[in-house]
Amino acid sequence: MLMNAESQGSVPIRSILVIDDHPLYCDALASTLEHIFEAKTIKTATTLSEGLKLIGARFSPDLVMLDLKLPDVTGISGFLRLKSKIPDVPVLVISALTSVEVIQTLMTAGAAGFIPKDVSAKVLQSALIDVREGRKFLPPGYKQSSREPTDEPTAQQIAQKIADLTPQQSRIMKLICAGKPNKQIAYELSLAEATVKAHITALLRRLGVQNRTQAAVLVESASLEGAAGISDADARAFLSQ
Repeated sequence: MLMNAESQGSVPIRSILVIDDHPLYCDALASTLEHIFEAKTIKTATTLSEGLKLIGARFSPDLVMLDLKLPDVTGISGFLRLKSKIPDVPVLVISALTSVEVIQTLMTAGAAGFIPKDVSAKVLQSALIDVREGRKFLPPGYKQSSREPTDEPTAQQIAQKIADLTPQQSRIMKLICAGKPNKQIAYELSLAEATVKAHITALLRRLGVQNRTQAAVLVESASLEGAAGISDADARAFLSQ
């Protein structure tokens, strides 16, 4: 499905970054991109952190292909971190998570398009050509949700809070979600327990919650783990928790 009304003219694609944690899929996608764009430089990464490190003075991609489910990412916070670093570069999301709410949240957040991982080579090629021509791409049959706005935080707002955590706070948050007490967190991260407590106080403030339990619930609600194949109604409830 094309969003022709949002066409902004042809975009030269000379360098591409592919971020996907499945090496074989990552390599296959890079090969397809090379064929379609004849790009001079295509780099790949299997984690968001690795991908962000590749972006710099020596490599500035014209297009990023991003898988949502990465080992160092919660929900769409990885997408938001990537866009904050390269706001003017189109980011095309490719994922097995295809609920209307997930797609709508990403497009609202500024994605150049969304490609389900199970699409045919023909659809993939069409999507890439659309992005090259400055159009946005959405899966065939996609229909925007008509959900009424509420005062509850959106999935994008929750993900942005998580994305704003420092790397150390993110590591501590993952251990909190795993049920680790402060003493164990301090041991695993080689920190003083007082330092861990200080980090937790800061991350609770950033997330806008009162305690560790609320923080864990908030982070789990933003996690896209296990969301593939759920109904739009379930996805809506899942993303707005």
